Amino acid sequence: MRDKVFSYLGFAARTRNLVTGYNTCIMMMEKRKVKLLILTKDLAENTVKKMLQQCNKSNVEYRIFGSSDELSQITGKTGKGIFGITDQHFAEIICREIDRIQSEKEGF
Repeated sequence: MRDKVFSYLGFAARTRNLVTGYNTCIMMMEKRKVKLLILTKDLAENTVKKMLQQCNKSNVEYRIFGSSDELSQITGKTGKGIFGITDQHFAEIICREIDRIQSEKEGF
């Protein structure tokens, strides 16, 4: 299951439908370009809080998923923990897969 999310993220990066980093994602959310924000589990608490406030303000869906090492390696963007998906179709598919993975974890 995680492989599907990683595969979609990698594909989004290759097709230039992925933005990364704190400032870039905030700027793109203000321009209403980001459809889904993915924050890694190992981000600083204050960073998560600020990004969630921005998500609420900009009406952007978000998910907390994976580690920055995993997602950075998949997307080719080293040292990043904030990922914005700019394509609606990718956002829906990735969101659905992350929800499925997290609901299965709760079932155990």
